[in-house]
Amino acid sequence: MRRKSTPLPIKDGLNPTRIRIQGAPPSGIRAVDAVAEVIFSQRHRHPDDNWEAIYQRFRDHEVVRHNGAPLSPNELLPENCEVFFYKTPAPEAEIPYQLTIIHRDDDLLVVHKPPFMATMPRARHIVQTATVQLRQLTGIPEISPAHRLDRLTSGLVVFTTRSELRGPYQTLFAQRQVSKVYEAVAAYDPELADSLAHDGRLSWRSRLEKHPGELQGRFVEGETNAITYVDAITPCSPAEQTELEKIHGPQPPLARYRLAPVTGKTHQLRLHMWAAGVPILGDPVYPRIYKEDEEDFAVPMHLIAREISFTDPLNGRQRSFRTKLGVLDTLQQS
Repeated sequence: MRRKSTPLPIKDGLNPTRIRIQGAPPSGIRAVDAVAEVIFSQRHRHPDDNWEAIYQRFRDHEVVRHNGAPLSPNELLPENCEVFFYKTPAPEAEIPYQLTIIHRDDDLLVVHKPPFMATMPRARHIVQTATVQLRQLTGIPEISPAHRLDRLTSGLVVFTTRSELRGPYQTLFAQRQVSKVYEAVAAYDPELADSLAHDGRLSWRSRLEKHPGELQGRFVEGETNAITYVDAITPCSPAEQTELEKIHGPQPPLARYRLAPVTGKTHQLRLHMWAAGVPILGDPVYPRIYKEDEEDFAVPMHLIAREISFTDPLNGRQRSFRTKLGVLDTLQQS
C-alpha cells in the first residue's frame, strides 16, 4: 500500500505529476513536448498555463527524471521514461465552509469535512479539497486520507500524518474493519418509524451498481452487496424545522435518521434513503440530477458521517471519534 516516493516534494499541498513516455518515436520525444501534451490536454487548465509557463518550469528545474535530475526542454526522452513536474491548478470557486480538526496526535488527524469539499484532488476540485487544505493549514506535507468521503457529504475523515502510516490505516478501511454511523435529514415517515419501533432496527439490503462517470447509481438483480441499518428516527424540533426551511423552503415534517452502513458502496446511503421514500434533504442527484451550474453552496446536502470506530492497527487500541457539528456549523462567517 505504500506509495512510491517522488523526486519532487509536495508543493503548496499538491503532489507532483508523474508521466511515463508512451508512443515515442525511435529518436525519442522532446521533454517540453511531452509536458506540453499533458498540460494542454487537461479538461480543467489554468488559462495562464501556456508555453511560457511550461518553459519556466524547466528554468526553475521543476521538470525532472525519476532520479531527480533536471531535464532540459529539448532533451530527447525514450519510451517508458518517467518525468515529474507540477501542474498549475485551474481557478476554483472558494467553498464557503471550513475544515474543523476534531482530533490530532502524532499519527492521525481526524477532521470534520464540510459539504462541497472533495477529500482528494481530482478533476476540477484540486486546491479546494480536504487533503490540500489540511496540508496548507498544518504545514504537514505528507498528510493523506485513510479513506474517502463523498464530496457532498459532511463529517469525519481520518488522515495519516506520515507516508509510512498510509498502508496500515488504508488497509483497515479497505477491508471494512471500521464501524461508521451517519445522520441524514429527510421527511419524517411514520410507517418507517412504526416499523423501527416494532423491530428495533430497520435493515435495507440490495445490490447496487455505480459506474465511473455516471452521476446516479442503480439497483440491480443479484447477490446483496449493500447493507444499511437504521437505528433511530428522531423528528426534528420546531426550531430545527424552521432553520432548515430557511435554506430549503417549505418542507414536510423532517426527521434525523441514524444510519449504520455495514458495507460502503458509492452513494449507498443516498440510494437506500431514496428507495425508502425519504430522499436526503438537499441531495442534488436523488431523485433528480441537478446540472453542474445549478450547484448552490448555500443549499447543502444533510448527510453527516457522525461516528467512526476501529481497532488501531499500530497498537491494538480501540479508537472512537464523534463530531457534534451540524452541516452548517462549518459555514465561514464573513
